[in-house]
Amino acid sequence: MTFLIGGDLAVDRLGYGAMQLTGPGVWGEPADPDEARRVLRRAVELGVTLIDTADSYGPYVADRLIREALHPYPSNLVIATKVGFTRGGPGMWTVVGRPEYLRQQTELNLRNLGVERIDLLQLHRIDSTVPLADQVGELVALQQEGKVRHIGLSEVSVAQLAQAREITPIATVQNSYNLVHRASEDVLEYAEANGIGFIPYFPLATGDLAGPGSPLSEAAEAHGATPSQLALAWLLRRSPVMLPIPGTSKVAHLEENMAAGRISLTDEEFAAVAA
Repeated sequence: MTFLIGGDLAVDRLGYGAMQLTGPGVWGEPADPDEARRVLRRAVELGVTLIDTADSYGPYVADRLIREALHPYPSNLVIATKVGFTRGGPGMWTVVGRPEYLRQQTELNLRNLGVERIDLLQLHRIDSTVPLADQVGELVALQQEGKVRHIGLSEVSVAQLAQAREITPIATVQNSYNLVHRASEDVLEYAEANGIGFIPYFPLATGDLAGPGSPLSEAAEAHGATPSQLALAWLLRRSPVMLPIPGTSKVAHLEENMAAGRISLTDEEFAAVAA
């Protein structure tokens, strides 16, 4: 169950997102740093080959924990990161897409992760006050310097994705997508048609779907699984370019999430859950 990011970078399709490794409001240190490091090591033990992070998580806290837990990195591990936000405090996110800022944050990612090249660098948000060509162009310049392997985008429309692809190949797109919230269906379909990896963030918004008697709970019971596992299995079945990155700060929850990769939904179950 693998996908080739950019056509040449193989990852297992069920990855791990590092945002929850920080303190409340994605700010500061986690309550249990040792457990955070255990989560990262266990993820790799369980076969995770794609870890998604960002300089803005902490800021820099998630990057540091990843390096402490896993460096020197396994040869098959892909660490994807993002630039384009500045942080003013817990829960505060400000988009900054000026080329010099994107370059500075990329250099800090390289240093904090302890790598010479970032396998996948994603523009965390498009800054509406800066021409897209300037923002993506800076990532291309970093790529040409050997500091970035592949370029991705986050939270974009089909039009923005197509516009960026006129500048350079785009390997992945990371939009909010799950069973409940499928507003990015058109972006997913565009990504699938063009061989672009689709990383659905917030993949486990199960909500009322987990209630007694719901299709999700019925299908979960049939598989001896949890509703959250079924929600992940549904995403993996939804598209061959789907790369879910469920995050957690607990080893037990990580193990539960990763078990979703072993669940195979029938056509009838997939349709019932989707409906």
